[in-house]
Amino acid sequence: MGVLFLIGIAGGLALGIWQVERRAWKHDLIARVDARIHQDPVAAPGPDAWSRITRDGDEYRRVALSGRFLNDRETLVRATTDLGAGYWVVTPFADDRGFTVLVNRGFVPPDRKDPASRAAGQIDTDTRVTGLMRITEPGGGFLRENDPAAEAWYSRDVAAIARARGLAEVAPYFVDAAETAPGGYPVGGLTKVSFPDSHLVYALTWFTLALMSAAGAVSLLRSEIRRRRA
Repeated sequence: MGVLFLIGIAGGLALGIWQVERRAWKHDLIARVDARIHQDPVAAPGPDAWSRITRDGDEYRRVALSGRFLNDRETLVRATTDLGAGYWVVTPFADDRGFTVLVNRGFVPPDRKDPASRAAGQIDTDTRVTGLMRITEPGGGFLRENDPAAEAWYSRDVAAIARARGLAEVAPYFVDAAETAPGGYPVGGLTKVSFPDSHLVYALTWFTLALMSAAGAVSLLRSEIRRRRA
């Protein structure tokens, strides 16, 4: 019993300290992301920088692209937003610098799934796009895998979409467009920047378990001392 209590104390303290460290890391990340989304947009990273892109270091950075949309290769990804259920319209964007970036142009409801129903938004001339850099979402959604053959997409998986659309030299990230397209669809600017932050609760839970284990150890020790005296 004494060994079990010691394990409980050590484990609770170690996990509690780990959660405190995680909380500090999370708050630092939130501060950095908040600073990124309010900065002036910079040119979206080109091929020479792709290998250095990380989620912690680059996601939600404001970027800008100049070039043309490849509207005939757009992909509809299922989405649930504050506007209801529908689709993200993910369209390849041929950057003037010679590479392609997938741009999440925004949300459309089911009745705007057909590009013909939002013709005004199908920009086919040189344009500039600004938005937030996002990291690829491989695999699919919760309990639902992407099925390219059936055109069933549940996540914005850059590599899979690029393969399905026959794209080359594609950036390993995508960009959430900041503005709504002409004609009102797709609806841009719906990116939600939020991070779960329950580390303090977890830390207090582990420290409480460590304290309970310590109290149990003290109680066991007192009981043993009384037994031996008797």
